[in-house]
Amino acid sequence: MATVVADKVDSRGVNVDCSGTLVVRMDNRVTRAIGLAALTVLDVAPPEQIETAAAAGYSHVGLRLIPATPEEVRHPVIGDTPMVRELERRLVDTGIKVLDVEIFRLTPEVRIADFESALATAARLGAQHILVAGNDPQEARLADSFAQLGTLAARYGLNACLEPMPWTDVATVATARRIVTAGGAANSGVLLDAIHFFRADNSLAEVAALPRSWLHYMQLCDAPAACPTDRAELIRQARGDRLFPGDGGLDLRGLLQALPPDIPISLEVPIAQKMDPLERARRALVAAQRVLA
Repeated sequence: MATVVADKVDSRGVNVDCSGTLVVRMDNRVTRAIGLAALTVLDVAPPEQIETAAAAGYSHVGLRLIPATPEEVRHPVIGDTPMVRELERRLVDTGIKVLDVEIFRLTPEVRIADFESALATAARLGAQHILVAGNDPQEARLADSFAQLGTLAARYGLNACLEPMPWTDVATVATARRIVTAGGAANSGVLLDAIHFFRADNSLAEVAALPRSWLHYMQLCDAPAACPTDRAELIRQARGDRLFPGDGGLDLRGLLQALPPDIPISLEVPIAQKMDPLERARRALVAAQRVLA
């Protein structure tokens, strides 16, 4: 069984290591950080997402600085805004760290310079990685945009992580590998999300063959084993009807075994069932710990 081990206990009563990072150790051999993804608790504002992560026992949080869809609430979280200053205060007060920020979508019309304010804010909040989506059907142009974004992100100490999603132009691990290889930036990589991985034409062997330096973190959830054949249903499940780790039919342990044993995990588990955000976050963490056992 996975246990939480640490050098000390912080003010929240949460086990942490000397850097303030919660660690989950499997069989007393492996440690990893676990973060609460924004999509899991998107029904509360970013400051409350930080508080929820702290109360539920996470070490990290993911923040959505740029909405994924036009329908989402757009919070004032880029630049020197009152909410950004509030986020800084909450991070200091809780000891929570920012694992990643999202979502940097690369379209045919994208202007990489337009992302600079979001990157500067991410760095201000202490983020480690940015989540990148590829929505450009011309692969050469997409690879160039990704390379430019990686170069700009590097100036702010951020890793640019390209996430394959089955309804985007970067649907598979193979495509992501080509684009990252073309860019060649040391701070770039591939972000694997369990539901997207098993909903596309991917193999665990492809994951095992990826350079370890590309795998900065991964996203964990579960889902029914049967893959939807309808694109709209594929997107609906991914954005709002996932399952807690271990409650579905995805080969999560197989995926985890193909990844570095200490890779940080972001729990991205938007569920359809109505549930208090704190309870949702807690249940996701407990479920993940069982899978990691």
